[in-house]
Amino acid sequence: MIQFVKSLVPKKLKKYLKKNVLKKGVVNAPKHVSSLVEDEFTLNATIAYNKYGGYCTPFAAQKESVVQAILKGEVYEPETIQYIIDNCQNGDVVQAGAFFGDFLPGIAKNISKNAKVWSFEPSSEFFRCADITIRINNLTNVELLQVGLGAEKSEQKLQVATADGRQLGGASRIIDGENGKFVPIVIETLDSIIPKDRNISIIQFDLEGFEIPALKGAIETIKRCKPILILEILSHNDIVSNDWFKENILSLGYQITGKVHNNTIITIQHN
Repeated sequence: MIQFVKSLVPKKLKKYLKKNVLKKGVVNAPKHVSSLVEDEFTLNATIAYNKYGGYCTPFAAQKESVVQAILKGEVYEPETIQYIIDNCQNGDVVQAGAFFGDFLPGIAKNISKNAKVWSFEPSSEFFRCADITIRINNLTNVELLQVGLGAEKSEQKLQVATADGRQLGGASRIIDGENGKFVPIVIETLDSIIPKDRNISIIQFDLEGFEIPALKGAIETIKRCKPILILEILSHNDIVSNDWFKENILSLGYQITGKVHNNTIITIQHN
């Protein structure tokens, strides 16, 4: 009976009800003023808030689930953030890529007094957004660097849009190819950045398939600190079956001990 009644409602009315009454669907940023002319200098973004603080969300990624969650006042991947808060103890947290800083307020406001968050975002647009997110929340314990993480210092190309013009947003990636829009970025190793006197308790990587190179450049820090690893493992990028990962990470005693959202948790028993 309910389905029959639903079938009588015009599609346009259904769409209106979902968007304006039930508050479902895409949340749009405020309309631009007519005098705004897009250029390479002006950051196209919207400020939004949730329980952890304020965020500078990029217009280029407005329809992505993470931006939509923030625009609705929600927390994106709340269980991942809470896991980091609950398990970082007194150590620092490495978080990459930063995107627009969607993880930063939740983590930075809830870690140990003397701990830091080391965050990395190679895209100029998203780095600017993350920097503003940090400033909105006055996060003095966050070290944000405009670099990508890899196995060695280098220069790479980051794909930020497809050949048909679709913006990749948080899915921007380092790939070999010519189709689409690419921007030059700098790659550094985590080992060259983290001081030897800092203890890292958690490394969280969401690098769109570039996790193995980033882990290679962090291997000395991993051996020294034995942090919890939180890695996004995609179906086409099975990190745990990678030979290098087996020989250099699992051989240290690391084991897969859980999953939170799309992230795999890999931990080691400390002596």
